[in-house]
Amino acid sequence: MELIVTEKNNAARRIADILSEGGASTTQTAGVNVYEWGGRRCIGLSGHVVGVDFPPEYNDWRDVEPAELIHADVVKDPTQEDIVNALQRLAREADDVVIATDYDREGELIGKEAYELVREVNEQAPVNRVRFSSITDTEVRSAFADPDDIDFDLAAAGEARQIVDLMWGASLTRFLSLSAGQMGEDFISVGRVQSPTLKLIVDKEREIEAFDPDDYWELFADLRKDQTTFEAQYFYEDPADGTEAERVWNEGDADAAFDALRQAGEAVVDSVSRRTRTDDPPAPFNTTQFIRAAGSLGYSAGRAMSIAEDLYTAGYITYPRTDNTVYPDDLDERDLLEAFQQTVFGDDADSLLDQDRLSPTSGDEETTDHPPIHPTTDFPDRNQLSEDEWAVYELVVRRFFATVAAPAEWAHLRVTADADGESLKANGKRLVEAGYHAVYPYYDSSENHVPPVEEGDTLAITDARLDAKQTQPPRRYGQSRLIETMESMDIGTKSTRHNTIEKLYDRGYIENDPPRPTTLAEAVVEAAEDYADVVVSEEMTSQLEADMTAIADGETTLDDVTTESREMLDRVFDELTASRAEIGDHLRTSLKADKSLGPCPECGDTLLLRQSRTGSHFVGCDGYPECQFTLPLPSTGDPLVMDAVCEDHDLHDVKMLAGRNTFVHGCPLCAAEAADESEDRLIGPCPDCGEPHGGELAIKQLQSGSRLVGCDRYPDCEYSLPLPRRGDIEVTETYCDEHALPELVVHDGEDDDDPWELGCPICNYEEYQARQRQQGLEALDGVGPKTAAKLESAGVEDVGALADADPEGIADAVSGVSADTIREWQAQAD
Repeated sequence: MELIVTEKNNAARRIADILSEGGASTTQTAGVNVYEWGGRRCIGLSGHVVGVDFPPEYNDWRDVEPAELIHADVVKDPTQEDIVNALQRLAREADDVVIATDYDREGELIGKEAYELVREVNEQAPVNRVRFSSITDTEVRSAFADPDDIDFDLAAAGEARQIVDLMWGASLTRFLSLSAGQMGEDFISVGRVQSPTLKLIVDKEREIEAFDPDDYWELFADLRKDQTTFEAQYFYEDPADGTEAERVWNEGDADAAFDALRQAGEAVVDSVSRRTRTDDPPAPFNTTQFIRAAGSLGYSAGRAMSIAEDLYTAGYITYPRTDNTVYPDDLDERDLLEAFQQTVFGDDADSLLDQDRLSPTSGDEETTDHPPIHPTTDFPDRNQLSEDEWAVYELVVRRFFATVAAPAEWAHLRVTADADGESLKANGKRLVEAGYHAVYPYYDSSENHVPPVEEGDTLAITDARLDAKQTQPPRRYGQSRLIETMESMDIGTKSTRHNTIEKLYDRGYIENDPPRPTTLAEAVVEAAEDYADVVVSEEMTSQLEADMTAIADGETTLDDVTTESREMLDRVFDELTASRAEIGDHLRTSLKADKSLGPCPECGDTLLLRQSRTGSHFVGCDGYPECQFTLPLPSTGDPLVMDAVCEDHDLHDVKMLAGRNTFVHGCPLCAAEAADESEDRLIGPCPDCGEPHGGELAIKQLQSGSRLVGCDRYPDCEYSLPLPRRGDIEVTETYCDEHALPELVVHDGEDDDDPWELGCPICNYEEYQARQRQQGLEALDGVGPKTAAKLESAGVEDVGALADADPEGIADAVSGVSADTIREWQAQAD
């Protein structure tokens, strides 16, 4: 029996379908899907199924000094025991094994891990390696017809990264967390790539905060020839360097020029110049430029890569992790275009095929592993893709089209005119030949019309404007620009950069988009700069990236690189340990600043956001235990301190982050006082304890800002129903026959003409629960009508069914949707 091992289950299903010509059957081994046909079996892993870690004796943070981790042994343990178990059961019976994981450093390491698991139970079977850049019929069959060996040097480079990242991350994370007293889920995370990336973001924020704006003025005039009016801008010759300048830095000079323009009434054309500019098509997509283009469509780096990986696994595009911007010689652009002639892209494909010759563009980077990202000849059924998947697929298709299209041509017209000694200019542009813009609509192709004029023409000045402006601070890095900057500084790799940004969000170091550092982020960077700047140095991480490349090229070894890294960490800890107390004080102060709301009304100390042992959030005094003042917070979401401050209590407002249900809670003390001042309104018998104990349901306002219908015997009876947070609640005289409770109406002050007829609170809640589970799948972010149809065909017809489904099982049944994506949707459903 031949055993084929792929990186993921979707790839296993796709490869089995290709090699078996659709004849593979699906069985299970140890609960894991296996595809079987003609003496072959194919199993998909889930990325890394083993991980590097320290032995168990190093697990207790309080008993092990962080520096001990530098020289601790590193062991490999299964992280997906079910898959490991299934793989080894199959491997025992295998006569030969084929590793078909992704073709990059990480994929080679995953393949080597599979090889080692196979060798633990089967020492005889030969193990071959196949490599491909797209999971299409042609490439897969070609790869299996000419297998190769595992590249153990390339795998060792990936393994070195794992070990070095573990050493740096674990030792420094423990040191900073213990120094600041941050344990449990609130630990302070540090990483080899993460920390230099964070410094980039913090440095940019420092530039913004230090920026001191300058005032300047710009002047414009509307010029008219015949019946056509166009805008011209005032300019002058800069006396410092003789260049043309538009910004006027002196208000008096601006006023004088403005008065002159208003009084002139007309302007005489003193020069006209015309030229044609060639606008070359863009280079093929590498990973960074793909992320940048997807970002312009509103996709985060992580989301863009997740969609691209699903499209790759489904066979629709080539491997999305590549540095290459030069198409390989064996890519036949004409054949690929012909594959689109009978599709929705047919007209564009035909127009490109009508060109005399196809001459694709190329970028500066040429590698030999993967081609640039481009579509394959396998065209998807649009109904089988989600809206997001189709948008990204179309982007990839049109980028390929653009790279084989003709350049565009622009006609430029520049006109300058004199208005009583003041100079005006207008720049027009017109698209003469659309070229690649006809097939790639993602670049700006807007025109600016300036009518044809000749030297000596007199133009009427119909209006003049003086705009007061200020210089603007540097822009924060957007995710795509941040990734470009990381690439230029050799921070991380094409495979890890977008994940690094996601980790910074997850760990509370950055917020918003473009990313902005939190106070904690600034504190961590400052501490590293002051006491061990190599931790946030791009030179350190780029050197290690170079070392890993050297391992892959056979120029050095894993042991040499990890030894060098340990020596570097030893030097870092010599610096850190000498300043441990100062670092801890600095971090604790900054952690409080991120959570500070304002003065405690009882003792004057600072109120802070806190989290209980059960995970719930509340407001507590920093003077605890001497001062035990607390305020509750809503149970939904994670709290975030806002800039707005309550005029009555001098406390910052709080926002509760809960995805699409995020809301502003406001001042916690205002919410608590409003609850104290409100009176419970009894509305009827409690269905749980009314008959035996006389419990009554009442409308209650809680200090957390929430409202509910709850039993007046609380805490002896905990029966409750939720109510809307906003609006005035009216208790009507109409009663529910089933529950003997009055119907409720919610009046929204903004739209009181259309109040919400809530009805009986028990009936309403039961209906709400049913609606939540029965609502259409398109209610979830990322599920469009086509994806909903695919899910429904797999037996998942509503949100409730999706919430109860097995992610792996649904991913197996629905092409182009990964188990991780299913889990994201389930989190929304819950």
